[in-house]
Amino acid sequence: MISLSILDYSPIDEGVSGHEALWQTTELAQFAESLGYKRFWVSEHHFVDSVANSSPELLMMHLATSTKRIRIGSGGVMLPHYSSYKVAENFRMMEALHPDRIDIGIGRSPSYRIVNQALNEGISKKQSYEQQVSDLQKYFTDDTLNPHRFQSLIATPRIPTKPEMWMLGTGERGAGVAADLGIGYVFAHFAKPGMAGVDVINNYRKNFEPSAFLRYPKEIIAVFAITAETEEEAEDLAKAFDLWLYFVESDNQPPYYPSVSTAKSRGFSSIEMQKVRENRKRMIIGTPDKVKKEIEQIAELFETDEIMIIPNVSGVQNRKNVIRLIAEEFGL
Repeated sequence: MISLSILDYSPIDEGVSGHEALWQTTELAQFAESLGYKRFWVSEHHFVDSVANSSPELLMMHLATSTKRIRIGSGGVMLPHYSSYKVAENFRMMEALHPDRIDIGIGRSPSYRIVNQALNEGISKKQSYEQQVSDLQKYFTDDTLNPHRFQSLIATPRIPTKPEMWMLGTGERGAGVAADLGIGYVFAHFAKPGMAGVDVINNYRKNFEPSAFLRYPKEIIAVFAITAETEEEAEDLAKAFDLWLYFVESDNQPPYYPSVSTAKSRGFSSIEMQKVRENRKRMIIGTPDKVKKEIEQIAELFETDEIMIIPNVSGVQNRKNVIRLIAEEFGL
C-alpha cells in the first residue's frame, strides 16, 4: 500500500497576489487532508517572484492550525542559512502546539548569491552542514550528556514528543548524513530522475544507524505529477509548467506562474524546446490511470511505500483537481 503526500510551492498564479497564493496553499492543505493524504509540506524559496512562501515555519504554523490530522512539514528548511538552535526552537514550538503532526525536512540547496549574502550577513564562522544537522538532533532529544560545544543547552519548550526529521537530497552526501544520524531521507526524483537514485537509497539503507528518531531506514520519493481528465488537458497544464520551469532555471524570473493560455500563445523557440524536452524527463504527465501506473513503477523501483507529489500546475482549481484525481485513482 502506497502512502501519498503533497509538497506545495505556493505558486503565485497569473492574476493572483502573494496574499491570495498563501490562502490557496491553505485551501489545498485542507483539501489534501479531506482526501486522505499523509503529509502536506511547503517549500522555502527566496527572491523568487512567482513563489509566495519564503518562510516555511510561519506558513506551517498557520497550516497546522487550519487543519486537524494531516502531518505538516517543511520541504525544506535550508539549514545553512540559519542557527540550528533557533530552527530547533521554532519546530519545538510547532510540535508543542500540534504534537505528533510536525515534520522538519532539511535541505542545503543554494540560493541566489545576494540571498546568501543577506541571510548570512555578519556571520564570520559557520558550522558544517553535517554538524548543523547533528546539532538539531541534539536539541530535539534534550541531549546534555554527550560532549558538545553547547553541552548544557536545551531548546525550549521541553516536550515529550519531537518532530520527524527528514533529510532532503539527490546524492550520497545528504543520504549519508541521514543514515549516520538515523533520520528519514527524501529523494528528489523530480530533480534527478534515473537509476542513480536507486543506488543512493540502497546505500542509505545499508549504512543506516538506528536513533531516537527511527529504528529502521525510512524514505520518501518526491515527484512532479501532472494529471487531468484527458491527455490533452494534462498536456496543456504541462506546457504552462514547462514555461515556468524554463523561466526559473534560466534566471529570467516571471512575476507569476503563467497560465495555460499564456503558455499556449507564447510557445517555445527551437532552442528552448531542447531544455523543455530535457525537463520532461523529470515529470509524470497524463491521465490519472497513467500517472498512477508511473507512480507505482517508481515506488517499485525504489522499493518504497511513500511517494510525495508536487502538483505544481497553474491555477488552484487545477492543483486541487490533480490531487483529487490521484487520490481517487489510488483509493485513498
